[in-house]
Amino acid sequence: MTETSKNPFKFLEKSIEIDGEDFYYYDITHFKQLSNLPFSIRVLLESAIRNCDNFHINEGHVTTILNWAQYKGESADDNQEYEIPFKPARVILQDFTGVPAVVDFAAMRDAVLKLGGDPEKINPICPSDLVIDHSIQVDYSNSNDALKKNQDLEFERNKERFTFLKWGAKAFNNMLIVPPGSGIVHQVNLEYLARVVFAEKQNDGRCLLYPDSLVGTDSHTTMINGLGILGHGVGGVEAEAVMLGQSISFLLPEVIGYKLVGELNQYVTSTDLVLTITKNLRQLGVVGKFVEFFGPGVTFLSIADRATISNMCPEFGGTVGYFAVDNRSLDYLRQTNRNAKKINIIEQYLKATKQFRDYDDSMQDPMFSKVITLDLSTVNSSLSGPKRPHDRVPVSQMKQDFKECLVNKVGFKGYEIPLNEIDAEASFIWEDGIEYKINHGSVIIAAITSCTNTSNPTVMLGAGLLAQNAVKLGLKVKRYIKTSLSPGSTAVDHYLRESGVIPSLEELGFHIVGYGCMTCIGNSGPIHENIATAIESKKLVCCGVLSGNRNFEGRIHPLTRANYLASPLLVIAYALAGTVDIDFETQPIGISHDGKEVYLKEIWPSRAEIQEVERKYIIPSMFQQVYEKIQLGSSNWQSLIAPTGKLYPWDENSTYIKHPPFFDGMTRDLPVKDQIKDARVLLLLGDSITTDHISPAGSISRNSPAARYLTERDLAPKNFNSYGSRRGNDAVMARGTFANIRLVNKFMKFPGPKTIHIPTNEEMDIFDCAERYRQEKTPLILLAGKEYGSGSSRDWAAKGPYLLGIRAVIAESYERIHRSNLVGMGICPLQYLSGQNAESLGLTGFETFNVLLPNNVSPGQNINIETSSGITFEVKVRFDTDVEILYYKHGGILNYMIRKMIS
Repeated sequence: MTETSKNPFKFLEKSIEIDGEDFYYYDITHFKQLSNLPFSIRVLLESAIRNCDNFHINEGHVTTILNWAQYKGESADDNQEYEIPFKPARVILQDFTGVPAVVDFAAMRDAVLKLGGDPEKINPICPSDLVIDHSIQVDYSNSNDALKKNQDLEFERNKERFTFLKWGAKAFNNMLIVPPGSGIVHQVNLEYLARVVFAEKQNDGRCLLYPDSLVGTDSHTTMINGLGILGHGVGGVEAEAVMLGQSISFLLPEVIGYKLVGELNQYVTSTDLVLTITKNLRQLGVVGKFVEFFGPGVTFLSIADRATISNMCPEFGGTVGYFAVDNRSLDYLRQTNRNAKKINIIEQYLKATKQFRDYDDSMQDPMFSKVITLDLSTVNSSLSGPKRPHDRVPVSQMKQDFKECLVNKVGFKGYEIPLNEIDAEASFIWEDGIEYKINHGSVIIAAITSCTNTSNPTVMLGAGLLAQNAVKLGLKVKRYIKTSLSPGSTAVDHYLRESGVIPSLEELGFHIVGYGCMTCIGNSGPIHENIATAIESKKLVCCGVLSGNRNFEGRIHPLTRANYLASPLLVIAYALAGTVDIDFETQPIGISHDGKEVYLKEIWPSRAEIQEVERKYIIPSMFQQVYEKIQLGSSNWQSLIAPTGKLYPWDENSTYIKHPPFFDGMTRDLPVKDQIKDARVLLLLGDSITTDHISPAGSISRNSPAARYLTERDLAPKNFNSYGSRRGNDAVMARGTFANIRLVNKFMKFPGPKTIHIPTNEEMDIFDCAERYRQEKTPLILLAGKEYGSGSSRDWAAKGPYLLGIRAVIAESYERIHRSNLVGMGICPLQYLSGQNAESLGLTGFETFNVLLPNNVSPGQNINIETSSGITFEVKVRFDTDVEILYYKHGGILNYMIRKMIS
């Protein structure tokens, strides 16, 4: 990857001997500015120096990064934006976005062949790891055989997709695929895949040392920041460009220094801490910025604690949430059975280049754009919800907050339940023949899930000890509550069993149901039909409580209108209570076997108790047993027979893997881009439209366009599977775009996936309406509010609108990754000027629009929009770099790469 012969910084090469072996590295300590640079910026600096070829990355870029303090430091008065390139060391993908990447690579090979090029040139140049982690669904729970049943169903549903991935592992060089059943991508990355420092053999035989860094196709890629590895989420198309050896470009970021002091008290968890930080930073506003943690309080946080914080970086809005490598990082590498020689190389290299931290030494503190401080001793037990991850609620205020949410106007903190329906109650008969009653606040899903928390032994063992204490007293969880435990890796299964807490967890219904994202990603599976009927009959606001990172409306389950993020311990606590309408300080959580009231504080374990168990069972040999055979996969995986050959034999009848239309009609030469004229508005949207609204990852509704497509191909509803599992089929995904039942389209009276065909005023499914416009050869745009595209990074949230014929989006603001994805698919992101929006400009959405985009457009330029109503207004073109303009003119990143390959 490194062309040292062209590198003007070759003079910085420096030799180092470690354990009798010779290495070399680029000595960034040569520059006096280094001591002022945040540690995260030092990674960008090293990468720019090492990859500098005065073509993709030039000396000016290096100078810009070196002068970070001048441009972005606390005393900086320069408001100019500076574009910088970054070439990550590797790429990581999960299966939901990994499948489309492999599909696109296979289709690119076909396109290159058609245009007269060599298809075998299409290979990942950058090391690429793909972990299959999103496929499994909680179909079975509350039983000992739930794990096997769910895994068998996973293979039955996804055999075709898994076979395709197995073909990709053989067909493409430099691609590692971790089979299903191993865990969640971010946790496997942390425990196994992370290098921290690369030692790479060069063409001249020498071995070059440089920091591990990565981009991933999920916004929670940032979890790896907790181990001192700079990584963040990008869109699928952007990741594919990195896989092909391209750098990515972004603006030189501000770096917020988040200083931690003090210690957490004995009864507070890392989940409580991260929810506190998330709310704090959301209020501050850190979108597009790096957050770097420092201060003496960091030394009291384990790597698992730090990873929990870094994991939720997308929720607090930053690009990264970085903890530089320190001695605790090295201890974690030893604990997780990393090679001792490699650990020594990591330590020696990072110390030699001043990238190793001592958090107790304030003399090492660099300059930041701004510093904020949190005293860890002030953190208290919390949840977040009911509809957003940054709406933190202290446990002590939960009962009152929920009651207020019921009556508040419809919004992020309101359901507007009529006062005469506040005490509504519904009854149903459960499988045991007993009649149960539920009301507003009843918990129907309780899931210990997500790499955010299941990567953390402290909160997982804490949940186990709480369960033990509860079972000893005879406390029980109501059987109708869908309880589940889905660890992020099989290592968690191992230490929970060895520590003896599994029997108690299972006694309360928390059986291991699989190793994957599951409930956190929306794969919560079905709830009992009788419960569903009861909820719908009284329009109850029932609840899900999960140890996840996302709780946007409609994500967890269509019938859990309120969803709260919580520590694994609180998940069990609220499952025991059966409701969120409880004050744990004054109300008992249950009744013991001898008839006494039991309060939560009586069964809650202290941090010291948990850490005693942790020290005994979290040991290197456990990680060795788990990961030494991870690439073999299960017997199901081993029995899959994949096609051979470098070109994929597409099956026209497949409903999982389909040749995408992105390169249809592509020419060798760059065509002239058509102007956007007489465009119609497909959707008129408000604030906080998430990628969950745009590209659902959950189940496929039986009355949706996607369901009709599958039914026409003789699939029964039970075999529809999820949208996420069908991301390799553009026909399904286009029909699933904007299919969220909670989507609020201002053209419509009620939420849902409907819109108006404006010329006829006909109400239609969104996909059908887009198809009508396509037949009429009418280009489409979207009008949106603030934070358009927030949530998980999903390539189909950009690919889907592209296939619907959307040429531009006009929004008040964008989520960083989604804006980049739009550009990557050739969609033009436009932004209202400050203080303006559709309402203030008098736009109804029923106009036609002309987007007057000049051929020589420049980054951030203001252009005019003309409408048929006579309103003309200015917008800012959100191409943030020259490279993005180049991608747009080519029709997207991949089209650009194909033309580059054959030129």
